[in-house]
Amino acid sequence: MAFKRLLVATTAALAAYAQSPVVDLGYAQYQGTVNAANNFTQFLGVRYAAAPLGDLRFRAPQPPATVSGVQAATTQPNQCFQASDGVSLTNPLETGTFGLQSRAVESSEDCLFLNVYYPSDATGAPPKDLPVLVWIHGGGYLAGQASGFNGDDILNQSNRNLVVVIIQYRLGVFGFLPGAEVKANGALNAGLLDQDFALRWVNTHISKFGGDASKVTIWGESAGAGSVLQHVVANGGKTQPQLFRGAITSSTFLPSQYQYNDAVPELLFKEVVLQSNCSSASDAMACLRAADANVLETANTQINNDGFFGTFLIIPVIDGEFITQRPTVSLLEGKVNGKALLSVTNTFEGTVFVDQATAATANATQYALDLFPDFRPSEADEVRRLYGGLGTEIFQENAIQGESIFICPTYYMLTAFLGHSYKAEFAIPPGFHGDDVAYYFPNGNAPPFNNAQFIDAFAQIFTAFAISQNPNTHVFPENPTITPQFPLWVPIGGREMLFNSTDGTAADSEPVVHTIPTSDALLVRCAFWDSVGASTAQ
Repeated sequence: MAFKRLLVATTAALAAYAQSPVVDLGYAQYQGTVNAANNFTQFLGVRYAAAPLGDLRFRAPQPPATVSGVQAATTQPNQCFQASDGVSLTNPLETGTFGLQSRAVESSEDCLFLNVYYPSDATGAPPKDLPVLVWIHGGGYLAGQASGFNGDDILNQSNRNLVVVIIQYRLGVFGFLPGAEVKANGALNAGLLDQDFALRWVNTHISKFGGDASKVTIWGESAGAGSVLQHVVANGGKTQPQLFRGAITSSTFLPSQYQYNDAVPELLFKEVVLQSNCSSASDAMACLRAADANVLETANTQINNDGFFGTFLIIPVIDGEFITQRPTVSLLEGKVNGKALLSVTNTFEGTVFVDQATAATANATQYALDLFPDFRPSEADEVRRLYGGLGTEIFQENAIQGESIFICPTYYMLTAFLGHSYKAEFAIPPGFHGDDVAYYFPNGNAPPFNNAQFIDAFAQIFTAFAISQNPNTHVFPENPTITPQFPLWVPIGGREMLFNSTDGTAADSEPVVHTIPTSDALLVRCAFWDSVGASTAQ
């Protein structure tokens, strides 16, 4: 009997494998799997670029090598090397001091893979000419991976009307090593170039998975949304060919982005060289390329962990080629890629990036000086004037962090896409950074406010926009959500959509979804941050 059961199971498994779809990408053939419960097909761990090892370390991504045979695309790919944000109470960029803490991370340098999900029939046959949604994960440009996001969640909320691609890219030291020596013998912003390479892969190959390359929308959260901003301003807004028509940002992230050879990037490069035992090398870049990946990862972790609390050190720079100038300048000048924008911010974006244990000694003026090392005292005094009436000192610090780095850059983007942009606010308490993700990527878990009407209303603004570039589209025409008409955003008298509840996440709470006016006082504060962009390096 046991043998019979084994034979039946084995026969079923072989039959399922035989029916699994195979896609020929030219350089490799990949075989995916079909979820029989919903006829969603997935290809996991598709290589889109060569492994960035050896001499390819710190260089622009290269095409994958050609391989023979059919490759299984059935397991999640290795994640890129990870690090974390800073925990120091002082800013080492001001003092020039770094500690020597270390933390091992199980990751791989060979990590340039992506996952593809699409609605299919039982055999995995792809659809035809569906709009495409490309997800770029967050994590401060230091952490994150494709395996944390299930594309089926998006397919469920798209009524089978999207193809979903989830990409990985090099992080931290491996993806964003700055400095003049990298410019001379490597590629600055390699992690952004990985993303660009992945988008070009989509442009070339997505039709084989049922997608329409002319209908791509890019979406990211936190540093993923910051990445979206980078692609919006890339190449002076003249990227060729057009790699996306729509952009979605969830918590746009724009920390200080220095010129590649400014003092801070050069300090960080020297620190990487020092901690990688390359200080005495005649060719620092050759030494770094020869270094054991674990040595580089230890330096990656040490340097970033020693940054000022809640900040991220090794991140994009202005490289003069892919990113030609400060992003806020490009947005002000309207030099953007893409045709339409949907942006969502959370109510209290900054709280998790401020040390709440320092409430007793908090000082908003000093915090502004700590957060932005090039800030002038007169500018910090203006911060005091603008934020002085907003509550306690720690609340003011939270607001400074959240508005300067997340919320205000979102409004700069909305203005750059004027007439083609939509704005929403996620406010389910506590409304902190990242709280929104569970409502569109639940990954099999119920979100804190487990209300079906709310979840569908919120999640479907993203899928509707990806499908039609308009969040007002009814994804399920026979069952429209509770969201009222979503207005285009305008800077004077503008309105945005609020997603909240009557009583937090309580079981008897009801959804609150309606338009609210954009705060004029907030826009005044954002105008200030825009005016000091040279000092904040944004």
